[in-house]
Amino acid sequence: MITFPKPDVEQFLRTFSIADFAVSPDEKHLVFSTNLSGKYNLWGMDLPNSFPYPLTSIDQSCQGLIYDKKSRFIIAGFDQDGNENTQFYGVPLNGGTMKEIVNHENTRNFMPKLSNDSKNLYYTTSRGNPSFLNSYCLDLESGQERLVLEGKDAATYLFGFSPDEETLLYYKHFANTYTLLYAKKGNEDILLTPPTEKQHTVNDGVFVSDSMIYLLTDYDSDFTYLASYNLETNKFCKVKELENESFTAFTYSKENQLLYITSQKGVEDQLYEINLQNENWRNIPVPCSVINKLEVAASGTLYLFGMSATKPHNIYKNTGDEWVSLTKYTVPGVDSNELVEPDIITYPSFDGREIESLFFRAKKENGNGEVIFWPHGGPQAAERKFFRASFQFFLNNGYSIFAPNFRGSTGYGLEFMKMVEGDWGNGPRLDNVAGLDWLIDQGHAQKGNILLMGGSFGGYMALLLHGRHADYFKAVVDIFGPSNLFSFINSVPEDWKPVMDQWVGNPEKDKEKLIEFSPITYLESMIKPMLVIQGANDPRVVKEESDQIVQALKDKGRDVDYMLLENEGHGFSKKENEIAVYQKILSFLKRFTAVTEKV
Repeated sequence: MITFPKPDVEQFLRTFSIADFAVSPDEKHLVFSTNLSGKYNLWGMDLPNSFPYPLTSIDQSCQGLIYDKKSRFIIAGFDQDGNENTQFYGVPLNGGTMKEIVNHENTRNFMPKLSNDSKNLYYTTSRGNPSFLNSYCLDLESGQERLVLEGKDAATYLFGFSPDEETLLYYKHFANTYTLLYAKKGNEDILLTPPTEKQHTVNDGVFVSDSMIYLLTDYDSDFTYLASYNLETNKFCKVKELENESFTAFTYSKENQLLYITSQKGVEDQLYEINLQNENWRNIPVPCSVINKLEVAASGTLYLFGMSATKPHNIYKNTGDEWVSLTKYTVPGVDSNELVEPDIITYPSFDGREIESLFFRAKKENGNGEVIFWPHGGPQAAERKFFRASFQFFLNNGYSIFAPNFRGSTGYGLEFMKMVEGDWGNGPRLDNVAGLDWLIDQGHAQKGNILLMGGSFGGYMALLLHGRHADYFKAVVDIFGPSNLFSFINSVPEDWKPVMDQWVGNPEKDKEKLIEFSPITYLESMIKPMLVIQGANDPRVVKEESDQIVQALKDKGRDVDYMLLENEGHGFSKKENEIAVYQKILSFLKRFTAVTEKV
């Protein structure tokens, strides 16, 4: 009998990912953005065949992916090595030379939408209005474009338009917890939720006729529900809500007058269908725990892109009675039985509030007694039952992972989500400390022997916990986390800056608080070994955020290692970089695992 070695990092991290997908209107073609070649490109399938072939070879991530309404070409957005300056291109159905559609240097472009006759492209851009954004309608034949929406007061995004294209749908982003949806007809701008001084959000909106709009909002509620607005009567109406669930997105089947709605409840998603003719409502079982995107074809066929804790990204087609997987992404060379499903646990925080968390426990045969504490990014996001190849790799190497959804996380209502705003370094930090105490009290870890790791806001929280609670940890990994809230506020993209006062704080009015909440304030206490990872092109958490804290710690003679990725932004878009990062992290963690074992 042959005995095979344990799967190594390359097997786990050779798990491929999907970033987006779209299906042609005639359902003969499917396009998806995937790193099947090691770097992100567009790949196609000639349905019903599910064998993919490459459409592009530019090795860049895709942001924005739509088909021509007559299934003749694709519009796709690409940035450059993670800089998030997305430009739009036309792509032939079978690949080949792309055509520049919108390409303006150092601009950010968003949300491409084609007119019903596919002659015009609508899009939102930072060009000419970097703080609040403008939206244009581009004639694809003549190249002429006209301004259709000028952003004021807040970042303003064109969301859609009525079937007759006479009325535009747009939203204003005042904060992650304060977004308003408007309809614009001629010079009239109509707010689609009733006037109120209480902040609320609108997540999605769609015209089902020239006068009727459905939207998802938490107006006068803690959780997001389905509502409608009639432009003829100016009447807002709540249609459907579910207890402790937030509707997150929907797609409309015009032919069948059906709305398909995804909802978030804690760490998992649900899918519902509502018949607009008789208001019948039903739950549709799905093949995954988290739904990333849903499309419905004219035939009524559903296409879904999703994943679960132990199932990588895949695209599924609903045939009526079952979901068929069009892609077959798995962890190569690793049996599904070797992967770990998380336990869902709750623990009381410092003020008695219950915090829901995912606890991935390494299998007994692999366990080394080590626990990685993982505060998630966002912060207005959540750790959910989605697939992380890195988690499964660390688990297979013996490390358990504890991931709390501290205050500010999504999926627990608007009030909970708002609790992080202007309070980055207090309530969420204390929620994390309570999670550390729970691990210790339950016998899962010992104080001073916990490994700390996080990315983005999670990297910030790792730095802050290190600076203020170093006695809990033996080593720390920061992946592109802000270290100084003053420089962070000043360096984010221009269209983020209007929300920073509410989200993080005002550098003048909140000076003392921002000093208290900035990790760099606590350099003296950062005494544990550290590894810092940073993308050189990151536009969200710029390189200076890592540079300054690494240099400051090195000046104090601290044990800090710095890994800079020259061709990455806020994440890992290239497989060789992802593998190199997690190999580096594992090697770093093993230094302290070995020390523990010797002691």
